[in-house]
Amino acid sequence: MSIVVTGATGQLGRHVVEQLLERVPAQEITAVVRDEHKAAGLAARGVRIAVADYNAPETFDGLFAAGDRVLLISGNEFGEGRVRQHQVVIDAAKAAGVALLAYTSAPGTLTAALADDHRATERVLLASGLPYTLLRNGWYHENYTENLAPVLEHDAVVAAAGEGRVSSATRADYAAAAVAVLTGTGHENATYELGGDVAWSFAEYAAELSRQTGRKIVYSAVTGDALKDILSGAGMPAPFAEIFAGVDASIEKGELVVASGDLSRLIGRPTTPLAEAIAAALGD
Repeated sequence: MSIVVTGATGQLGRHVVEQLLERVPAQEITAVVRDEHKAAGLAARGVRIAVADYNAPETFDGLFAAGDRVLLISGNEFGEGRVRQHQVVIDAAKAAGVALLAYTSAPGTLTAALADDHRATERVLLASGLPYTLLRNGWYHENYTENLAPVLEHDAVVAAAGEGRVSSATRADYAAAAVAVLTGTGHENATYELGGDVAWSFAEYAAELSRQTGRKIVYSAVTGDALKDILSGAGMPAPFAEIFAGVDASIEKGELVVASGDLSRLIGRPTTPLAEAIAAALGD
């Protein structure tokens, strides 16, 4: 039996594997990656490395074993292709008879197009009959703090979210929830709505950036169309600009406020404050 993590060298997956190494012996962890070289450090620590690609179903043949506990981290593509990728993993897990498949989904309240692939994957997973856990991850602090250069260049936070609020947390927080499920008991056929303990507005985000930088950073609220024009002007492909604008529209409607408390309960501590994530980003 193994704990298997797909996308193990990705932005979320690497946090999951690192935290698993604090909880279980390395030989009980399987890291599924596309590029074996990127996982060399994990292999040196005793983690089993499996090379597989969501777009190549045959690479998952025999990868799982009966009794495995699997974390399916969603792929980066959008549209029907991503659902097909996820089905490859779900089908292979079902054929092997894994004990649990946990999937990193999106909040159940989210109606933006970004959520469509997640809802479709959830339907595939539930129809498979596998024991499952839906980890409906909210937004990441890093979605904002990893790209502060434009904000600091213009002294402005630009969004089309009005006065909407976001219950974000760090990737490490969400990884800790996944690790709690993969190493714990009683999570079969459970759905967790995951988000930070404190929801924040973009005006509050700008104020915290101002406090930490000593500069006056304002929140510039724009329309969805204006945001798409700004993003396209910065070189973002139109379909992605549409997705980002759609997410902001959902934020304005309150769809990324997660008040369940599931995340802090699963990880056994408060979630990381936004201010702490900002400080870490500014210190890099």
